[in-house]
Amino acid sequence: MKYIYILYQYVIALPLLFLLTAFTAIMTVICIPWKNGAFIHAIQIFWSRSFFYLTFLPVHVEGLENIDPHQSYVFVSNHTSMFDVWLIYGWLPNVFKWLMKKELEHVPFVGFGCKAAGHVFVDRSSPRAAVESMRKVEKVLINGVSTVIFPEGTRTLTGEMGRFKRGAFQVALDLHLPVVPISLSGCYEAMNRKAFFVTWHPVKMKIGKPIELADFDEPQAAMDYVRDRIAEGITRD
Repeated sequence: MKYIYILYQYVIALPLLFLLTAFTAIMTVICIPWKNGAFIHAIQIFWSRSFFYLTFLPVHVEGLENIDPHQSYVFVSNHTSMFDVWLIYGWLPNVFKWLMKKELEHVPFVGFGCKAAGHVFVDRSSPRAAVESMRKVEKVLINGVSTVIFPEGTRTLTGEMGRFKRGAFQVALDLHLPVVPISLSGCYEAMNRKAFFVTWHPVKMKIGKPIELADFDEPQAAMDYVRDRIAEGITRD
């Protein structure tokens, strides 16, 4: 069954996902004037969920009652797999913009589609470029639009959380926005960064309660608290 599942991924699932990705990117470009609208958001949600539907990965979501879909937040999540992106995009009800590595800007269809959708590519080539990227984020976080950030900066190699960078928390402090911890489980087991195919495994997204950074005396204390909340929500099966 394992080899049939792998063959299915390459022969059926991957071509279909490629076509869906191209379609979603084209529709996103066409709908630039309505990039935060319900219609284009629904298309992007369907695209993201298709990665789980077509690979038969069961998804469980907890904590939706903790957030207001019309409120702006800075969502902060652990980062273990490419599936993290699709899981959050597919099941987080808020309209949001990603903070993405600049290298992804050159990925076919994904790059220009994300740029058209208003996502921000973070340039880490210099401190000045990174600051400019943050300024772009601050300009889009209006009218209930949120952002999602992976504060580790890259996918883990071991499945364990890495050190958090301060960027996500600085955005929240500057804009006086609450931080919402998101704990992702199972995505690393489904497809870690070294894998060339998907391994069947249930995945889970747990959304924590909003955290006001103003309640902390030091930024590091706030970062540690958020990191602990994310770690608490991760399950190991």
